Amino acid sequence: MTAGIVFNLQRYSLHDGPGIRTTVFLKGCPARCWWCHNPESQTHTPETAWSQNRCISCDACLLACHEGLKPRDACRTCGACAEACPTGARELLGKVTTADEVLQSILKDRMFFEDSGGGVTFSGGEPLCQPAFLKELLLACRAQGIHTAVDTAALCPSETLLDLAPLVDLFLFDLKCADETLHQKGTGLGNRRILENLEQLGRVHRNIWLRIPVIPGFNDTEEEMAALAEHAARAAGVRQVWLLPYHGTWSAKPARLGKKPPAEALAAQAPAPQTMELFARFFAARGLDTQIGGGA
Repeated sequence: MTAGIVFNLQRYSLHDGPGIRTTVFLKGCPARCWWCHNPESQTHTPETAWSQNRCISCDACLLACHEGLKPRDACRTCGACAEACPTGARELLGKVTTADEVLQSILKDRMFFEDSGGGVTFSGGEPLCQPAFLKELLLACRAQGIHTAVDTAALCPSETLLDLAPLVDLFLFDLKCADETLHQKGTGLGNRRILENLEQLGRVHRNIWLRIPVIPGFNDTEEEMAALAEHAARAAGVRQVWLLPYHGTWSAKPARLGKKPPAEALAAQAPAPQTMELFARFFAARGLDTQIGGGA
């Protein structure tokens, strides 16, 4: 059985697809979006985090650490410090696990899925960074009759995406901007593969929800939204478009990982409701069912 790395399992999720869902967060992502809500997902291996406001300076972590709490680059991520911490100030982010172990956790919520029309959503990070593990999870859920969604930016070879497509009931496809230079600046990656994957996926899958974050200073222009609406309209399988207004509630997370939040994050403000409504009209004018909600 293939092992994978999961860094969170969130129950009673209401914004990751239809109904009540359990969202499983897989570790690893090649992008470095400055507004990333899950910066702990970016590395492909487990890592430790520390919350200063929870720390009571009891030194339990110091006593437990096999390396004497040396600098972060010497950490073996064994998790001893997190296990010893009485307040949760130290936390191990990422656990090596199997598809069967994850499935057993998912099955605990089955009655909520059945009553609400929900299911399980695999998110990240970029879940397609762990394709063999994700495939086992999808097959296991299908065998149990559980509705599956995959939240992805399609940062993978098209062969990987198309191989998994028949096992996925719903794709939540993250589309960030149309201009490649701008995409490179905001995420560290170009977007050519993403746009090609959207087009190819739309030919074979008929249940794609586009999720477009509206990020101040990045893609919040009429030109960008018009271009994104054109891409959305050309993808045959797109059933809904969700525009997600930026909010900065994630900005404290980088400090827990020993990083500084980007300057853009500290300066950004949420887009005005009338701006979101204007952008939504670009998509609705092309016949797309368009919603404003959630957050990015």
